[in-house]
Amino acid sequence: MNQRTIKTAIALTGIGLHSGEPVDLEFHPQPVDTGVVFERSDINGSSPIPASAFLVQDTMMSSNLVFGGTRVGTVEHLLSAIAGLGIDNLLIRVSASEIPIMDGSASPFVGLLLQAGLCEQEGLKKFLKIVKPVRVKVDDKWAELRPYEGFELNFEIDFDHPAFDKDFQHAQLRFSTQSFIEELSSARTFGFLRDIEALRQNNLALGGSMDNAIVIDDEHILNAEGLRFADEFVRHKILDALGDLYLIGYPILGRFNAYKSGHALNNLLVREILSDQSNFEIVTFDDNVNCPIEYLSVAELTVDV
Repeated sequence: MNQRTIKTAIALTGIGLHSGEPVDLEFHPQPVDTGVVFERSDINGSSPIPASAFLVQDTMMSSNLVFGGTRVGTVEHLLSAIAGLGIDNLLIRVSASEIPIMDGSASPFVGLLLQAGLCEQEGLKKFLKIVKPVRVKVDDKWAELRPYEGFELNFEIDFDHPAFDKDFQHAQLRFSTQSFIEELSSARTFGFLRDIEALRQNNLALGGSMDNAIVIDDEHILNAEGLRFADEFVRHKILDALGDLYLIGYPILGRFNAYKSGHALNNLLVREILSDQSNFEIVTFDDNVNCPIEYLSVAELTVDV
């Protein structure tokens, strides 16, 4: 199985969640073994920012990378789209300190990347294979990765709130490109009205609205259209985790299990795994048949999805 990038450069403009201002975003193809790299187009001579878990310096409401004093925030939804499509190498230029929020999910990024088209490269895709269980825990919250032939994500939330149905606070996804696109990519972020009001008083979440988030008051979901999935809340937590985990630098072979985890704990798990090389090994597969993850072919992604 070979590495992937996009065929041609493509761009979009969206709104920054916190600034409320327009943000320009560009995607550019990159050579084999480059990885995913961010660049601030509004700062002359700014250093490229690798998509690395070790550069996450702020996890308040999102995952935010800081390198050489330059920041790119809210990267998790975009990284989830990149991971979901199996893209290994990509340059992302952004005109502000945060990735635009779009509709609060990964779906708009998926659509744009598919519009650019994907292409295979002359280099084998490298996977990080978990070879022994690693768990991190803070209070009653925990997250772990365990050995598994494939990639599976299991997540449980625990909200004692009338809008959160107790029957839909756990979800499981056996990862493939198809399952990601159909079952996960369109799950939106969510927030409580009382928290949004408090954030705005501190000049945060100025771009937040029911166009880019599920908004909940003390009892109800305020969005007129309701939920896209009965378990959309926990599906979005899996979407976040997929993006956070891709900061490990490779697609993962393993089973991710989490209870009430968030960006900080997801990042702590990745750092813990990378801190000891006996936790993992880097593997490749000569063909798609032997690869334990089902990625749609470049032709299927370009034409049929």
